[in-house]
Amino acid sequence: MSDLQGRTVVVTGASSGIGAAAVARFAELGARVVVVGRSPEKTRAVADSIKAEYHTADFSRLDDVRALAEKLRDRRIDVLANNAGGVFSGRRLTPDGHEMTFQVNYLAPFLLTNLLLPSLSEAQVINTGSIAYRFATLDLNNLDGLGGQRAYGAAKLAVLLFTRELARREEKLTATAFHPGGTATEVMREDSLLGPLMRVGRYFLPSAEKGAAPLIELATVADPESINGAYFNKHRRQEPTHKQVTDPAVGEQLWDISARLTGLHAS
Repeated sequence: MSDLQGRTVVVTGASSGIGAAAVARFAELGARVVVVGRSPEKTRAVADSIKAEYHTADFSRLDDVRALAEKLRDRRIDVLANNAGGVFSGRRLTPDGHEMTFQVNYLAPFLLTNLLLPSLSEAQVINTGSIAYRFATLDLNNLDGLGGQRAYGAAKLAVLLFTRELARREEKLTATAFHPGGTATEVMREDSLLGPLMRVGRYFLPSAEKGAAPLIELATVADPESINGAYFNKHRRQEPTHKQVTDPAVGEQLWDISARLTGLHAS
């Protein structure tokens, strides 16, 4: 494990669940933690508990993502943990005109990471993925066409493709994705069907601290280059076999489409 003393770690989706558990552990390891969450009250409470800086941002609004990047861009970031996410019932559109679940889980972290690239030299970008990617398919001609659980799977597939493409494009940073496993969190809270089930199931599921453990492990690995572009199922490295993940052309196309959808210049 590498030493986090004095290193700056930014964690999104940190007002509860895996993110809140992660920032607490990062603070114990000596990191300068930046807590990012949607709820002002919850985010402030988490930050106050570890005496950390905090910012609020609603990832269903890309202008919030741009404002967050503006606040963070003038510093060196050693670890960016793109952990924010959620599942929303049906097919809802954000104020930006994108499907809600897809934007919150993929387009927003894609935009944030790209806007922060000047601050991410020699940094680790760690993306929270999901095993749900295995059962999804991306329609590159209509990324916003799904909703609910299907959109969540597509978003997590996009996260994995983004991770691999980021690792390929950016030589001055490393990128890794991981599946935390079934965990007692609020990620399904907005889903009308699974939300109530998760509220019951959380009494039987592994704790948020266990879900955060792979993130802590990846952020403290001695040689980040050794896991660049990799995907982990909890603590175990896995090579994805999904046909879209293993096709480099899909990652390139997705990047350019995502850059257009988020207002970045495709390259």
